[in-house]
Amino acid sequence: MKPIRIAILGAGAWGTALAQHAAQVHPVRLWARDSGQMRQIAELRENRRYLPGVRLADSITPETELKRCLDWLTAEPGLQVLASSVAGLRPTASLLAESGARIPPMLWLCKGLERETGLLPHQVIARELDASPCGALSGPSFAQEVAAGLPVALTVASPYEQVRELAVSAFHHGAARIYQSDDLVGVEIGGALKNVMAIAAGICDGLRLGLNARAALITRGLAEISRFGVAHGARPETFNGLAGLGDLVLTCTGDLSRNRRVGLGLAAGKPLMQIVEELGHVAEGVACAGVIDARARELDLDLPIVSAVQSVLAGSLQAREAVLALLAREPKREH
Repeated sequence: MKPIRIAILGAGAWGTALAQHAAQVHPVRLWARDSGQMRQIAELRENRRYLPGVRLADSITPETELKRCLDWLTAEPGLQVLASSVAGLRPTASLLAESGARIPPMLWLCKGLERETGLLPHQVIARELDASPCGALSGPSFAQEVAAGLPVALTVASPYEQVRELAVSAFHHGAARIYQSDDLVGVEIGGALKNVMAIAAGICDGLRLGLNARAALITRGLAEISRFGVAHGARPETFNGLAGLGDLVLTCTGDLSRNRRVGLGLAAGKPLMQIVEELGHVAEGVACAGVIDARARELDLDLPIVSAVQSVLAGSLQAREAVLALLAREPKREH
């Protein structure tokens, strides 16, 4: 495999873990807006804030200057990866636009809808940048496991074949498999809504409702994800794949799931602000549940689990009350 240059913009847990994986084969530059954090990473060869205990590979170069990172990447075209949260996507894209640098093929890792606008990540990018070939990398993945070299399968979604093939070249090696899709909307929506379902699963488990209830919730959650996605032009079969069912199962059942931990905290009666502070990481479902619920109402879509989660997050229902409301719904045919 021929090495390619990879610049990862964002040094959270997932960005750092993906850099660690890519660095088995390729030279990687890792940059974040917090220059103090990057200096510490360079000195310690470890991201102690977001991925403690993982020594960075020698082929990862932490960068404090965005221009230097971009100059290195554009001198020999490679792949640029935006590893911010959804809230950080627009500011990062804006910095790229202001830099005046030629934008190489680009992927983003975030999963959600922008809180203020309701836009999907590809729509945010289109408004901030003269979009080059771009796409999303998604699927069931915990950063700690990827950094440890454990097996993982992901989906790269893009309408551009060049981007899909470049992502395979960058990340399909070692214990990682990369599958390709051209349904960008479907993959983004699967990644966004599974976070909300994981909060619901955390509530379910926190209230000790049992494995039967969790299985039912995941199944009906998948139906809501598909319903929302198809209404936005996605293909229904996308939600049976890694970025749909795969990511949903992992996030709803895995102990490393941030959004599931939010649900566990809500079931225990903790205030949302306290849960988020204790988490120390971004839980995307908290930010986008209200956006998804509002959008569903605009389109007259029936998303009862999303609505229940949003009611709990907003403080208008307690966790147990939300579950009882779901159980009290009228019986329906399964489609």
